[in-house]
Amino acid sequence: MGPVRDASGLRLRRARVDDLPALVRHRAAMWEDIGGFGAGAIRAEAISYRRWASRRLRSGRLVGWVVEGEDGTLAGSGMVWLVESLPRPGMPETRRPYILAMYTHPSYRGRGVASSIVRAAVAWSRAHGFGRITLHGSKMGRPVYARLGFERTWEMRLELRSPTAVRKSAPPRGADPRRARAR
Repeated sequence: MGPVRDASGLRLRRARVDDLPALVRHRAAMWEDIGGFGAGAIRAEAISYRRWASRRLRSGRLVGWVVEGEDGTLAGSGMVWLVESLPRPGMPETRRPYILAMYTHPSYRGRGVASSIVRAAVAWSRAHGFGRITLHGSKMGRPVYARLGFERTWEMRLELRSPTAVRKSAPPRGADPRRARAR
């Protein structure tokens, strides 16, 4: 089924490779909204994300949706990445869908943009036979996901670098991690 406008004039459609500049801007805006990251770190992440997303969009390992306003501006976007995964009891798949880079422009919030993208991601995942879809939700996004039936789970982690070092800047690509710790 192709893109269809809803009663408010919004239109959901699959993201295309030519949407990549907007998808990258949306992801950067998402990080700004989440907060705690400097502008330089967000710009650096955007450059890396563009390369990463471009390869995966072209290969089909990253699929996405955008919502357009009547004038064609992108009101929001979100992606599903097929993450490599170990098979588990009852879940033999070696890839699993993971929702990421969800963003809605502030002037479109509260109009169902994010919900329509998540519903499309869930429907796509079901249609492709996946048994589970996961994500890490921001504080702002968690109510949207909860309304759509997502349940919060717990994960444990250990920061191997100080959180402020991670947020301010990561070591340059190819840097020797032993030398980075000594600084």
